[in-house]
Amino acid sequence: MSSEEQLILRVEEALGQLRPYLEADQGDVSLIEVTDDMVVRLKFLGACSSCSMSAMTLKAGIEQTILRMVPEIKRVEAVED
Repeated sequence: MSSEEQLILRVEEALGQLRPYLEADQGDVSLIEVTDDMVVRLKFLGACSSCSMSAMTLKAGIEQTILRMVPEIKRVEAVED
């Protein structure tokens, strides 16, 4: 397994810890990519895509969890359609 695949697996693992909380509110998040400069790009799904609190969820919950579990990552950002 390549180091890039391992990195993506670790990011997915971090997201896996958060999914039950997102799903409880009928939402979810999908990993779009990890860029060469170590930025995780996510897309909000379901209720999360239209939630006014999604920006706070991204910074306070998702980004903090990913940065803690995958310290190589520099930041997390959401992408629109």
